[in-house]
Amino acid sequence: MNTPPAFSVPVCLRLLLAVLPLPGQDLLKHDHQLSSPLTSYLRLNEGLWLLDNNINPYIGGAFHHSPLLLSLFSTIVPPLPIIWAVSDGMGAWALLRIWRARQGLSSQNGTRSNVENLIVSVYLLNPYLLLPSLALSTSTFENTFTLLALMFASEGKVSSALLAIAFAVHLTPSSIFLLLPILMVLVSSPVSHLASPHPFHGSLRRIPFLFGEFTLYWLVLVGAACIITGGNWSWVRASWGASLTLPDLTPNPSLWWYFFTEMFDHFRPFFLMVFSVHLVIYILPICVKFQHDPLYATFLLVGVLGIFKAYLTLADPGLFLSMISIFPEVHGYLRHPIITTLLHLHAALLLPLQHVLWVSEGRGNANFYYAASLVMGMAGGAGLVDACWAGMRIAVGDAKVWAEEKVDGEKGKVVWWEVVQQ
Repeated sequence: MNTPPAFSVPVCLRLLLAVLPLPGQDLLKHDHQLSSPLTSYLRLNEGLWLLDNNINPYIGGAFHHSPLLLSLFSTIVPPLPIIWAVSDGMGAWALLRIWRARQGLSSQNGTRSNVENLIVSVYLLNPYLLLPSLALSTSTFENTFTLLALMFASEGKVSSALLAIAFAVHLTPSSIFLLLPILMVLVSSPVSHLASPHPFHGSLRRIPFLFGEFTLYWLVLVGAACIITGGNWSWVRASWGASLTLPDLTPNPSLWWYFFTEMFDHFRPFFLMVFSVHLVIYILPICVKFQHDPLYATFLLVGVLGIFKAYLTLADPGLFLSMISIFPEVHGYLRHPIITTLLHLHAALLLPLQHVLWVSEGRGNANFYYAASLVMGMAGGAGLVDACWAGMRIAVGDAKVWAEEKVDGEKGKVVWWEVVQQ
């Protein structure tokens, strides 16, 4: 593996942050913006303590992590900060390899560019990803497996990609929404075709076989989890079921918790179904519209999860924001990047402030914090809509070129409509 010169600089910085004792790191572990009940390091430690004392950690309703993580940190390695730093490094490496595959560059190509250095830095130094990692949130591992799956898919390594996405789905079931576009990448190409949209040219006949292989890997992981828990299936409801039933209403940046705090119990099952199905409806439209570029479709679905995930942390929109660096061709077609940036800055300032006012100082209430969560949702929505627009607008071309070539308005409308129809 050829490593860019600048790759080692942010990686060394990240490893340094993992080794040195940081002031306030314990506060980060308690921050609800950085970790949720499903990804919290404190909950993970509680589960490890219960396991050491021969108590089933999935009985009490406080532990929601996968048995695989429980086994990893109880028998193989302790949950040290260096593990999270290594995971961040792997994620940055995977993101870089995805960009190289998209540009048609060989992994052995020795050329380096400032873009590659920027991609690595954007991932490792993104506050939305760095702070949850310093808080030892297991969302770091989820993002890493997602990027590894995309990396292997972009490089045509079928089994490795399917195994990586199986791990991601096992850790967080919402990752299943990324399976279809990843399968499309495997049977087509990661190279950018946003500027020249065309019907999907991959082999659709291969997709059922790839899905079968993914299912096999996923079942193996389920079997391993059952063996770890001694054949007890209570982990399924505690781990996977939590994303569907929302048993823990601890405040977080998502749009779910406050809504169900105010919900009457007899309406709860219906709206849980509505919120879950709402996520599903984005998959086919995005995959069909961007069938000519399934890697970009995957990026957009990551953005959808970064808005509507049940137990959201800053690491979820952070992955979307870092991934936009591998699509430089759309940057010039973004309509309101400054507004999106200001919305994220506004939300990043409001969320901790309103949380302190409500929980610590007792001078506010839940409405204040949820208002900040809505701002975060608006920021994610603004970025997602802008990315969708840019992905379609690039196919039309530069309006300045049209003006120089004296393309009349009616012809421009025809060209735009043809692009939309594709």
